[in-house]
Amino acid sequence: MPVTLSQAFISNFLGNSPKWYKIAILAFLVLNPVLFYLDPFVAGWVLVIEFIFTLAMALKCYPLQPGGLLAIEAVIIGMTSPSQVLHEIEANLEVILLLVFMVAGIYFMKQLLLFGFTKMITKVRSKTVVSIMFCSAAAFLSAFLDALTVIAVIIAVAVGFYAIYHKVASGKDFSASHDHTNDGNQCLDENELEAFRGYLRNLLMHAGVGTALGGVCTMVGEPQNLIIAAQANWQFAEFAIRMSPVTVPVFIAGMLTCLAVEKFKIFGYGAELPDAVHKILCDYSAHEDANRTNRDNMKLIVQAVVGIWLILGLALHLASVGLIGLTVIILCTAFNGITDEHALGKAFEEALPFTALLAVFFAVVAVIIDQGLFAPVIQWALGFEGNMQLVVFFIANALLSMVSDNVFVGTVYINEVKAALLNGQITRDQFDLLAVAINTGTNLPSVATPNGQAAFLFLLTSALAPLIRLSYGRMVWMALPYTIVLSIVGLVAIETGFLVEMTQYFYDSNILTHHSVKEAVEVIQSAH
Repeated sequence: MPVTLSQAFISNFLGNSPKWYKIAILAFLVLNPVLFYLDPFVAGWVLVIEFIFTLAMALKCYPLQPGGLLAIEAVIIGMTSPSQVLHEIEANLEVILLLVFMVAGIYFMKQLLLFGFTKMITKVRSKTVVSIMFCSAAAFLSAFLDALTVIAVIIAVAVGFYAIYHKVASGKDFSASHDHTNDGNQCLDENELEAFRGYLRNLLMHAGVGTALGGVCTMVGEPQNLIIAAQANWQFAEFAIRMSPVTVPVFIAGMLTCLAVEKFKIFGYGAELPDAVHKILCDYSAHEDANRTNRDNMKLIVQAVVGIWLILGLALHLASVGLIGLTVIILCTAFNGITDEHALGKAFEEALPFTALLAVFFAVVAVIIDQGLFAPVIQWALGFEGNMQLVVFFIANALLSMVSDNVFVGTVYINEVKAALLNGQITRDQFDLLAVAINTGTNLPSVATPNGQAAFLFLLTSALAPLIRLSYGRMVWMALPYTIVLSIVGLVAIETGFLVEMTQYFYDSNILTHHSVKEAVEVIQSAH
C-alpha cells in the first residue's frame, strides 16, 4: 500500500530512530511554547531536561538533530536571542577551533600512532603489561591530543587486527590484499575467537579510561577543560598544576585499578591473547615492516617531529590551541605530500558533527543564562562552606555527567560560578578551587556510561563494537571499577582538604600566583 504524507513525514523525521523517540521529540516541540507562555522558568528547565534526554539517547539518534530542533524553537519563542547564542559561540571560539583544527591535525599523525600501538601488542607478551601500556599511552596522548582521535586510532588498530584474523580463519592469506604471498594458512576455533574478542575488549576499555585519566589533566584534554581555562584565565602549565592535587592521585589509582582487574580477572578483564592469534599478528607486523619504504619511514619521522612541536607548543603556550592544530595540519600535509583537497577533507569528517553539536550546547547555555535557570542551584551550593562547597560541586557535576555529555555540564556550571564571581558572591581563590572541582567532577565520574564520555560513545557506535561483542551494558559493567575508584579518589582529594592545602603550597612556593578579582573581571568582560 502507498504510504500517506503523514506516514512519510514520520518515516523521514529523524530517520531510523524508534517511533516512540520521534513522537517524544514532536511532543517536546508542541509542549515547550505552551509552557513558556505559562511559566518561562519552568519551560526553561523542561528544555534543559529535554536536551539532556537527547544526549542520553545518543545511541537512538545523534543529538545534533533533536537537540538542534529544540534550540531553534527556543530562539523562535523567545527563550533566548540569536545575538546571545552568537555571543556564547564567540566567547568559546577557541574551543571550536580546537575541535576543528586539532582533531584534523591528529588525523594526519595516525600512521605514527598506529605504528606505536601495533608494536605494543606484538612485542609485549604479558597481558597485564600491555593493558597498563595502553591505558597510560592513551592517557598521555589524550593530555595533548583529542581523546576521540586517540580512540579512533586504537579502534583502527583493533579493526585491522580483527580483519587479519578473519582472513586467516577463513582460510585466506592475510597479505592477499597486498598482493603478496605467505605460507601461513591457519584456522582458528571458536574458543580462540572469543578469547581474541575479549582481549580486544579489554584493551579498548583500558584505553578509553586512559583518555579520561589524561584528558582531565590539561586544558586541551577535553573541550570543557578549555572552556574552564578560558573563564579562569589559566594557561597550559597553570591548568595542569592546579588540577594536579586531584589528577595525580587519580591517575595512580587508575593504573592500580588496571593492574587489579587484569590480575584478578574481574569485571570481564583478564582475557589472554591466544598463541595462534599472536603469531598471526606478529607475522603481519613483520610483513608490514619488511614492505615499508624509505618514503614511508620519512613520513613517520615527520609525524614524530610534528608531535614534538605539538607538545612544546602547547606546554609553552606559543599560540592558541586551535592555531597550533592548524600548524600540525600544514606541517604534516606539506612534508608528507598530501596536497589533494579531497584527502584534506577526510580529516575534518570526525570533528565537524561534534563541533555543530557544541554550537547547539551554547544555544542551550544561552537559554540557561537568559532565564536564570541554574541560579537557585548555584546559590544552594554556594551556601556550603570550605571543602564541603567543593564536594557539593564535584558531586553535582559527577551525577549529571554520568547521564549527560560532560562538555555541556562543565560549560553550564563554570558559567554560573563565573557569574557568582562577577557579582561578588565568591572570592577569586574560591572561584579557582571551584573550577578544579567542576573540571574533575565532569571528567572523572563520566566514565560510568557512554553518555558522559564522547570517546566511549564513539567506541560504542563504531563498527568494531558488534564484532567484539561490546554492548552498552557490558561497557558500563567493565567501566564500573574505574568509575568507583576514580570518583572516590577524586572526592577524597577534595573532601580531605588535600586540594586546598596543595594549592596553598603552590602559592607559598611561588609556583602559582594569586589572580585578582579585578583581573578576572577584565578577562571575562573582554570576551563580552
